[in-house]
Amino acid sequence: MSSVKMVEAPDGYSGAGFFATSLDQVIGMARSHSLWPLPFATSCCGIEFMATMGAHYDISRFGSERPSFSPRQADLLMVMGTIAKKMAPVVKQVYLQMAEPRWVMAVGACASSGGIFDTYSVLQGIDRIIPVDVYVPGCPPRPEQILEGLMQVQELTRNESLRRRNSEEYQHLLESYKIQ
Repeated sequence: MSSVKMVEAPDGYSGAGFFATSLDQVIGMARSHSLWPLPFATSCCGIEFMATMGAHYDISRFGSERPSFSPRQADLLMVMGTIAKKMAPVVKQVYLQMAEPRWVMAVGACASSGGIFDTYSVLQGIDRIIPVDVYVPGCPPRPEQILEGLMQVQELTRNESLRRRNSEEYQHLLESYKIQ
């Protein structure tokens, strides 16, 4: 018996020599298994992310083994660690340089809420400057938690409509962050 689990095919119609489904489902399945993360790591959560890249946790099982260090080639921004207010414009600029569709994962307590650093110089959560899709709790979060967050992003990408990014609701969200 094989321990390899195959990805479920999207709903569709099959017959002798053909399979038909919707374009949304095919693109969603392809996107969810080919995410290119851009790790924006500033402190201890970055070390935990490095562990997820190692052989023991093996992030490549999820189709994300190619970290991109160029925002123009990434579609998942993973912000990990403490973000100082001076660094906030840089995080926003990196987000804006990413092509649509793009997703954001806040990894750890500091990126999600400022963590234990309730000071004038630390941003109290990156959701104050860019929209966040998935929050990964912990200080620092375990590699298993980071992988769970990645699986949640995969679920979002798999089920996202191709037209969602053009919706009034999404445009209103971007306007609330002063993003055009």
